Amino acid sequence: MPLPQLRLDELLEELQARIDAARGTRDRVHSLLEAVLSVGRELDLEHVLRRIVEAAVTLVDARYGALGVIGPDGRTLSQFLTVGLTPEQIEAIGPYPSGHGILGELIRHPEPLRLSSISGHRASYGFPPGHPPMHSFVGVPIRVRDQVFGNLYLAEKHGGVDFEDEDEAVLSTLAVAAGVAIDNARLYEESTRRERWLRASAEVTTSLMSGSHPADVIGLIAELAKEITGADLALVSQPVPGEAALSAEVAVGERAAELRGQMLPVEGTLAGAAYSGGGPVLSADIAADPRSSAAPLRPAGLGPAVAVPVKSGDAVRAVLLLVRGTGRAPFTEEETRPLVAFAGQAALAMELAERRADAQQIALLEDRDRIARDLHDLAIQRLFATGMTLQSADRFIDHAEASERVQRAVDDLDETIKIIRSTIFGLRSRETAPQHGLRTRVVETVGEAGALLGFAPSLRMEGLLDTQVPRAVVDDVVAVVGEALANVARHAGAGSADVAVVNDGAHLVLTVTDDGTGMPAGGAGRRSGLRNLAERATRHGGRLRLSEPPGGGTALTWRIPLP
Repeated sequence: MPLPQLRLDELLEELQARIDAARGTRDRVHSLLEAVLSVGRELDLEHVLRRIVEAAVTLVDARYGALGVIGPDGRTLSQFLTVGLTPEQIEAIGPYPSGHGILGELIRHPEPLRLSSISGHRASYGFPPGHPPMHSFVGVPIRVRDQVFGNLYLAEKHGGVDFEDEDEAVLSTLAVAAGVAIDNARLYEESTRRERWLRASAEVTTSLMSGSHPADVIGLIAELAKEITGADLALVSQPVPGEAALSAEVAVGERAAELRGQMLPVEGTLAGAAYSGGGPVLSADIAADPRSSAAPLRPAGLGPAVAVPVKSGDAVRAVLLLVRGTGRAPFTEEETRPLVAFAGQAALAMELAERRADAQQIALLEDRDRIARDLHDLAIQRLFATGMTLQSADRFIDHAEASERVQRAVDDLDETIKIIRSTIFGLRSRETAPQHGLRTRVVETVGEAGALLGFAPSLRMEGLLDTQVPRAVVDDVVAVVGEALANVARHAGAGSADVAVVNDGAHLVLTVTDDGTGMPAGGAGRRSGLRNLAERATRHGGRLRLSEPPGGGTALTWRIPLP
């Protein structure tokens, strides 16, 4: 019976092989289902992509795996994740591939590709120095809806064997599940980002409507935009009246200190391009972009950027510039759209706050007019009557010293009446509005300078500044305060600054003191600005003087006579 027994053994072996194959298929399907569930649980896009590569390597028993995300141009890779390479190997290989060779073949022809030898394919470019040897290869595209999102690459199957049809089928199935997971992660990411922008807009509006200083709100806009977009630098520039330039009022993040307070020309800067065009401007590399040829915004280390105008209607109030570091992902249209909406809502909130401030100013002026009427109709008349009574009584006083005291009291009443009349004039004068009143304009200028300095300067004002200082002098005083504080921000490296505006009756004296490094030899770097300040003083018959306080720093004194 040897022949039947032999045939039975062969059948039993074949049956065992089929059972093992069925068990292997079952295990593989089970592993595939686990991988699909694992990938589907993630909502963070970065984690989803990493989990896809890890699952693929396990499913086909590969030594190396990678996932390449196709960039906006549809020809190169914008992101590349690897599994199986050590940090030392990654460093030895150098920059990640951009989409040439076999990787580019899958981009150009998004169909499954399986090779016994990578080097034998016509599109193979070879491996860079330090790259580990790879032979067998399988790659499949990942589609998100109707768009190819990227490609999944597996290389070097364990045991030195080739990848099989079953490996390709498993990867294709995983790629379908990966496309769904990526789409979900994208939708989640988009909804989360939209929610963050809505919260940011509400925070800006609340801050403005609660009476926060505009400079503080501009700083808040920069901080929120930088945080939400993951930028390394946020810069808010405002147009300079009468000049084709923007002033960098607020800078947050990398290189903020050297950019804060800079004058940016409209021509030759990305911010200027957004200001002129009235729309967003994107750049893959601000340091190499011909639209950004001006020196202030070309320092090393800055890369992708986007500039968005902050405007209400057709009026551009400011420009928000966001910059990421070299090598980081460029800003996309999906990121830019909510940023433009945020900037528009911020501009609208700023306009509403200004209208509210105007209404408050009108109410204040009406209240001042009422106070002025009461002072004129009640206080002055009673003081005048009291003075007349004392003058009449003086004729009946025989004691010389008592008579002298009464006369002094009458003189004091006359001086008091003059002061009240001057105060009434100041209350009723439209010069107390923000565009003319010296006190108001100095307070605003000092407050705005806080954003440039990084701290709030102290301010002291004495004397009749709104009524005795001519309007022709007011503009020069405000300009001197602004330029002096800008010099402190740009050159002094100070931690504090003090501003004093004093009317002593004969002179108007403006003093700006800081605790910085002091004046360089010969005033290098500040001569042009100081010359302008000196000319403004000379125009009114005054002078400018610089000195060094006992504790160090610089003291600028601007003194002019009053008519």
